[in-house]
Amino acid sequence: MRTVFEGAQLFEKGRPMSQKNKRRPAPLYRTFFLDLLFDRRTRPIFIYVAIIIGVGAAFYHWLEGWSWLDSIYFVVITLTTIGYGDFTPTKPITKILTIFYGLNGIILFLLIFDVVRRLRGWDLEQFKQRPDDPPESCK
Repeated sequence: MRTVFEGAQLFEKGRPMSQKNKRRPAPLYRTFFLDLLFDRRTRPIFIYVAIIIGVGAAFYHWLEGWSWLDSIYFVVITLTTIGYGDFTPTKPITKILTIFYGLNGIILFLLIFDVVRRLRGWDLEQFKQRPDDPPESCK
């Protein structure tokens, strides 16, 4: 029996599993965002991130002469806006590329946070209350 993950639902041989056999995703599945990775709506974002990391690593490997591991490390550290400072670009073209990657990293994080918020059903309106309104439990 082959089980396939599609979105947040479990499918068995292309058909949704019956309610009796349906299992909820494990907490680790949601903790490590694997439900988002297998969701059809978020897949383009993760593909874009993989392309950005691959293209950036290729550029830094070619322009700076760094190893592939160092190039991937630098791109990921720059995209996540950590910036340890152990690797720094030395050529003007790679400095311009680094500016692009830093700004792109901020945009990617905001995009991913918004997608997580929408898919997990976290709505900010439910947390907003006017100060003069009593809590729902007091009504």
